[in-house]
Amino acid sequence: FSKLWKNTYRIANRALHMTKYRRCALSLDVKAEITMILEVAILNVRTGESRIFEQIFTQAQDIISSMPGYASHQLHRCLESQDKYLLLVQWQRLEDHTIGFRQSQQYQEWRRLLHHFYEPFPTVEHYELVSTMVSLPDHRIDHPLV
Repeated sequence: FSKLWKNTYRIANRALHMTKYRRCALSLDVKAEITMILEVAILNVRTGESRIFEQIFTQAQDIISSMPGYASHQLHRCLESQDKYLLLVQWQRLEDHTIGFRQSQQYQEWRRLLHHFYEPFPTVEHYELVSTMVSLPDHRIDHPLV
């Protein structure tokens, strides 16, 4: 888990304990805890190349996860369009992605492994957290992450 989700979990677990384990949904101000940048890219993979893309991505993820400022990532496959993916990467700062990663030698390897799969080439955007909500179960989770 990234620091953001660890802190969200910690706050939610504390709130759950204070509500005596009743089911509830809490709005959490995690921005006060930690600020992360979310990189979002919709990846349209060339028709019929999704399986090999996923295999190569498992290699490429070792590259991005080794970068300074990297926090976490997720790759989601679209249910409606089999060759479409959503890539979410959490960075500590915008510059960790735009300068630290994009201007590195490791990025050249990332590019060599993955960029030939995309058509059209994806637009990458960055987001900051405004609000989040966590739905808590009926019982306390006994495995703190922090």
